[in-house]
Amino acid sequence: MPIHRKTFFLGKTLVPVLLAASLFVAAGCKKDADEKKEAEAPTPVTVEAASRGAIDHVISADAVLYPINQANVTSKMSAPVKKVLVNRGDHVTAGKLLLTLEGTDLTAAAEESKQQYDAAQAAYQTLTGATVEEDKTKAESDVKADEQALEAAKRVYENRVKLQQEGALAAKLVDDARVAMVQAQSQYDTAKRHLEGFTNVSRRESIRTAQAQMSAAKAHYETAAAQVQYAEIHSPIAGIVADRPLYPGEMPANGAPLITIVDIHEIVARANVPVKDAAAIKVGRPARLTGPDGDIPGKVTVVSPAVDPNTTTVEVWVQAENKEEKLKPGGTVRVAIVAETIQNTIVVPATALLNADDGGQKVMVVTSDNKAHERRINVGVRQGARVQIISGLQEGEQVVTSGGLGLEDKAKVTVQAPKQEEDEDENADEEKPEDGAKGATGKASSTGAKKP
Repeated sequence: MPIHRKTFFLGKTLVPVLLAASLFVAAGCKKDADEKKEAEAPTPVTVEAASRGAIDHVISADAVLYPINQANVTSKMSAPVKKVLVNRGDHVTAGKLLLTLEGTDLTAAAEESKQQYDAAQAAYQTLTGATVEEDKTKAESDVKADEQALEAAKRVYENRVKLQQEGALAAKLVDDARVAMVQAQSQYDTAKRHLEGFTNVSRRESIRTAQAQMSAAKAHYETAAAQVQYAEIHSPIAGIVADRPLYPGEMPANGAPLITIVDIHEIVARANVPVKDAAAIKVGRPARLTGPDGDIPGKVTVVSPAVDPNTTTVEVWVQAENKEEKLKPGGTVRVAIVAETIQNTIVVPATALLNADDGGQKVMVVTSDNKAHERRINVGVRQGARVQIISGLQEGEQVVTSGGLGLEDKAKVTVQAPKQEEDEDENADEEKPEDGAKGATGKASSTGAKKP
């Protein structure tokens, strides 16, 4: 009897256990069936057709801003600052007086040099206009007088020689006439040589000496006048006063800038571009500067012919118009340079690109049977949200732009409208009930009007 009771107890407890086990197996089978059903369900995706068109090869880099022109104004003389006529931030024109230095002693020296120059000019004019001409005239008169005296002495001598030959005159008188003739000849020769020497040497040398003295006095005066001009500091360019470190009474350091002028009506962004990218950039290519004040168009003006050995990059300058002078030198911007425009190429959204198992890139192409097929591709230029496909894709093929991550090859998909279109449809659906509500309200109103 005790054995019977024990066996009956075990059989009584076994029934619920078997029932629970059967229910668990049934639930598992149902779960597998549901999972299989879910696995076979199509994956919702959005697609976009691969199009043929143009795409820009854009090279981007960070850049530092510089003025289009800059002048660090210094002085050629060392003197204390007398007066400053501009402040930092002032706009100035080319040639505007910026400040003056103490130059009283220079003004006095210039005045003294001017007086010396005037005296040299007067001496030169006197020599060339009066003294030399008078001396020359006198020398010419002396030559003529001596020549006439010589002719008279010759005639006297010849007459006395004839009279002596006729026996009418003593020999002594003939000898006296000969001596007088010789003396007249000697005096004439002396006067003639004096005139020739005065004309050929004295006059020329005298004028040359006076002219040299006048030129030296003029050069000395011009030097002194230039020293006076050095005391006035003018702006060499038009621009804005960027720095004015000195005040009246201060002595500027030797060679230190007195005032700094910058011209920022145009700005230059200098970017360091990798050598590989810089090879595609040419002077004159369009570019854009992106900064706190928005997007500004520009163009490439300089591509350095040398590589910086410290950074192994090439410096590229992009020049842009700086309206209202919002961009400041020393600031940073992002430069986007259009190195080239590729025409007639296959372009797809960048969201369609997926990483392949071997490290390459792929896209999922949806065919007419609503299946996604894996397609290996070669990618070219990227521009924002678009990318160039060099090979592996044809124009018009539908590529998955959303929902392709983890999608297997030949998997079933269902194409959904893009999110923007869905939002527009939802907005349209939301407007319909309002219209219906208005219609219902209008109907109720008319019905209510009929009831009385």
